Amino acid sequence: MTTTALVLVSVFVGAGMQRFTGMGFALVAAPFLVLLLGPVEGVILVNLCGAVTAGAIIFRVFRDVNWRTYGILTAAAVVGIVPASFAVRIMPPAVLEIGIGLLLAAGLTVLLAMRSAHLAPRRRFLWAAGAMSGFMNASAGVGGPAVSIYSLATRWPHRSFAATMQPYFFTIGSLSLVAKAATTPAQFPDIPWHMWVAISVACLVGLGVGELFAKRVSPKAAQIVLIVLAYLGAAATVTRGVFDAIA
Repeated sequence: MTTTALVLVSVFVGAGMQRFTGMGFALVAAPFLVLLLGPVEGVILVNLCGAVTAGAIIFRVFRDVNWRTYGILTAAAVVGIVPASFAVRIMPPAVLEIGIGLLLAAGLTVLLAMRSAHLAPRRRFLWAAGAMSGFMNASAGVGGPAVSIYSLATRWPHRSFAATMQPYFFTIGSLSLVAKAATTPAQFPDIPWHMWVAISVACLVGLGVGELFAKRVSPKAAQIVLIVLAYLGAAATVTRGVFDAIA
């Protein structure tokens, strides 16, 4: 299978998971797009496609969005995006990726080991989740797991969580692109126009398939998939870091 086909499959599956779980695009697509296109170009494409995919879903879930929570998460994410945009210029990508992946895996493990524990949905925890999500989105292209840990710990209903994540990912993806355009404009991926069209089609088809799953799968099953994807995202981030370190 050619690189072009692999990129399109990654985008298709990622878009479908984004509609199904509310945050699957970066977790599914980022590891493959980074390996196919490079650590900087791949993350930029993830930010772009993630923002477009989330933007297309917003109108389908508009009524279920918790706009107050969205506002706090977005403001906190900006706090994380700004330093991350500079960090990727001065720190080896491997160091950032391995550290972020290990932190995610540790957080999820602690959370699942204490399933009976309940974290009150306080603002300081929301700010912490948003800041970490923004930093990880800008540096590694994976901003969902930090917010998913918060949602699981606070028992955030999945329907509201999945809906609120769409304007959130649209915003932080767009902000990450703006920040990178200002700091590393020469590293944007050089992709021909027909490839952009193919990527757009893959996004739309993936969203359609994800819509079918979203109507037929229970919230509990979606939450299980969410946990699995978060672990996969953490593992993939560490793996990318190891490969970058030994390359």
